[in-house]
Amino acid sequence: MGASKSNIMKGDRVKVIRGNHRESEGTVIRVLRDSDQVVIEGVNMRKRHERPTQSNPEGGIITSEAPIHVSNVMLIDPASGDPSRVRVQIESDGMKERIAVRSGNPVPKPR
Repeated sequence: MGASKSNIMKGDRVKVIRGNHRESEGTVIRVLRDSDQVVIEGVNMRKRHERPTQSNPEGGIITSEAPIHVSNVMLIDPASGDPSRVRVQIESDGMKERIAVRSGNPVPKPR
């Protein structure tokens, strides 16, 4: 199990294309390179029951996002708003630029 190279970065807008959360969109919160997974804001929410502790005397149910495999999400092209595959083009000055395959437009790095 090795980490493969992914073109998805933290802050990218993505659409889920497979699984229970298909068709939902969100922003990438975290990229887990070791397991080829991403955590998307508001997608794949899980509930965990916490017992009361000294630091959290209330306890209760905590809801958080769980990771999704990177193969199940697709980057949204900011120019057209449609999901697209991404390829990397190396410029003449040696800089890498992400290009949306569907439209041919460059995909800027998220801030």
